[in-house]
Amino acid sequence: MLIDLKKLSTSEVYFTMTQTVLPRPIAWVLTENHNHSCNLAPFSYFNAVCSDPPLLMFSIGLQDDGRLKDTLANLQERPDFIVHIASCAQLQDLNLTSATLPSGESEISAVNIATVAVAGFRLPRIADSKVAFMCQVHRIQEIGNNRQSLVFGEISNIYIQDECTKINEKGRLTINPQAIQPLSRLGANQYSTFGQILMVKRPT
Repeated sequence: MLIDLKKLSTSEVYFTMTQTVLPRPIAWVLTENHNHSCNLAPFSYFNAVCSDPPLLMFSIGLQDDGRLKDTLANLQERPDFIVHIASCAQLQDLNLTSATLPSGESEISAVNIATVAVAGFRLPRIADSKVAFMCQVHRIQEIGNNRQSLVFGEISNIYIQDECTKINEKGRLTINPQAIQPLSRLGANQYSTFGQILMVKRPT
């Protein structure tokens, strides 16, 4: 089957892409609302994109009625945010935070998610998160025919739960992905967990 995307609607293109670009990491993004409550939302157009400066990027579309999503509106006014890597045990909470709430209403409160302060950073992180990136907006770039926004965030600090780290024989910090058990996004209502990890030595 060869699919001509020019013959599909925008929603059909989205549905096809999200079922074939997989698995995708999920950015669980915490921002501050205009009333100082916390907004929390998942995005699966997301990845690391640069090391110097350390940048990650996630993509935000518009709401169905054409209004800005709260995450984007918040970042345009208050540029600090935290990206969490959700673990399998957090799937239900993550799914609940994808619901559309009235502007200014906090998913943190609605879902009863515990947060904890981060030393030297203004916003709190999710308390049981195993990985969290403390970020500032580096750039917001609008692309596409439907005003998709690419948010580039510069990472200042990374929180990693101690149980997920170790020092290898060369004295370098290494991360145990099995301990993190990160969720990834597939299509429609499907998510993926870690299966077998394959290791292949890179050629010289």
